Amino acid sequence: MTENKISQKEINNIVWKACDSLRPVMGSGMYKDYVLTLLFVKYLTDVWKDKVVQYRQKYPNNEEMVQRQLQRERFVMPAESNFDYIYDKRNEHNIGEIIDIGLTALEDNNRAKLAMVFRSISFNSETVFGQTKQRNTILKNLLVDFSALDLQPSHLAGNDIIGDSYEYLISLFAGEAGKKAGEFYTPSEVSTVLAKLMNPQPANRICDPTCGSGSLLIKVAQEINGKNYSLYGQENNGSTWALCRMNMFLHEQDSATIEWGDTINHPKLLEHDHLMKFNIVVANPPFSLDKWGADTAIADQFNRFHRGIPPKSKGDYAFISHMIETTYEGVGKVGVIVPHGVLFRGSSEGQIRKKLIEENLLEAVIGLPANLFFGTGIPAAILIFNRGKDKNKDVLFIDASREFESGKNQNKLRAVDRQHIVSTYQSFKAGSPLTTTKGTVIEDKYSYRATVADIIENDYNLNIPRYVDTFEEEAEVDIKATQESIATLKKQLNEVEKKMENYLSELGFL
Repeated sequence: MTENKISQKEINNIVWKACDSLRPVMGSGMYKDYVLTLLFVKYLTDVWKDKVVQYRQKYPNNEEMVQRQLQRERFVMPAESNFDYIYDKRNEHNIGEIIDIGLTALEDNNRAKLAMVFRSISFNSETVFGQTKQRNTILKNLLVDFSALDLQPSHLAGNDIIGDSYEYLISLFAGEAGKKAGEFYTPSEVSTVLAKLMNPQPANRICDPTCGSGSLLIKVAQEINGKNYSLYGQENNGSTWALCRMNMFLHEQDSATIEWGDTINHPKLLEHDHLMKFNIVVANPPFSLDKWGADTAIADQFNRFHRGIPPKSKGDYAFISHMIETTYEGVGKVGVIVPHGVLFRGSSEGQIRKKLIEENLLEAVIGLPANLFFGTGIPAAILIFNRGKDKNKDVLFIDASREFESGKNQNKLRAVDRQHIVSTYQSFKAGSPLTTTKGTVIEDKYSYRATVADIIENDYNLNIPRYVDTFEEEAEVDIKATQESIATLKKQLNEVEKKMENYLSELGFL
């Protein structure tokens, strides 16, 4: 019955409570890997349980057929990897080793989808969990907490519950991790906006070259009805790469190709020794990355930096260049989140920016509110590049910086704010190119359709206030009324001072 179905909130509360066992011994940047790994194992176990029940009902008294059908499932659950088996061993002196053995067996039996995913963590680590007695207590408490979860699909309130819960928990960990959170998570509201702006279509190849936990890539995929698309990503941090692989699995994106490595210096998404090409490339790369590889960029075998070499201390245009070079000619689109300095900094960045505009690749510049992202309060912008602009050379500028819901730690884009951005972009796309040299205001203090002449006039500076005038005139001051108000206040002040003198005199102070 519906009332017995398990909600996402219930899952979140149990898992978040389980974190209490780990908070005293490690930071959130580390314990998220252990907690989300156990959640993953518990979910696979409960899915397996559901499948066993279904096949035994379908093939009564025919265990051989049941096992044959189980081997054809999207994953295999070895006995030693089963959460219930591990839970039954929770009082063993080597429980950490038992969990590690189970994870290794899960990898080995599902190499196409889970190879190397659990290799960066160990539940038997003295460095992480402490000495044997303390480690065993912590792990036992964790297992007891997770045993309260029933994640069998037939018992969940919806098909997306576990995937949504995983995403929500990642966002909570990001909130705790502070500055480091930007390395693995893009806020859901921003991912949603970027996904809708990209407007992916069936049969698209979609890539995120700095994919973190995969949230942005999944959001783009969810804009497409059905499963007729392919997902690709690359992530430099090993534990975050593992998190992404699990996240993809829980969202039933089993066929996603997620590579581990440095996108700029060691791109792994290749075809016939050339960069793989995509219909859509999205990313929230690290802002102004220092030491990104400028020294070797001039000899880049893929010639990604032919427009210029970005500064050694600011890798923003290195990621932008890579993204553009990995899109299909004539149809490819890029959506990238950048710090505002990308819009106006000079030197080599200015030259790259100029060439991108001259090649008619830039389609939109969208300024976002400050304090949306974990780990930085600075405002960011979304840049959209389009290889299919054809004869339309106009560029859309949006200043969405003032439309948000203020939060204690993070600001958020409300649904109405997101829709405003997306609908403005869609209207721009549907409109006819300007035939004048001067651009036009689309919406006062919000959006502007710029011509190339506008941008040249601004010396290829894309700073949004140069195009969207948000100046608010001060209200006129009524001098006469103000003078009368001042006179009234002076009179009241004199009266109060006289009363104070009388009181002080009565008290003998004067």
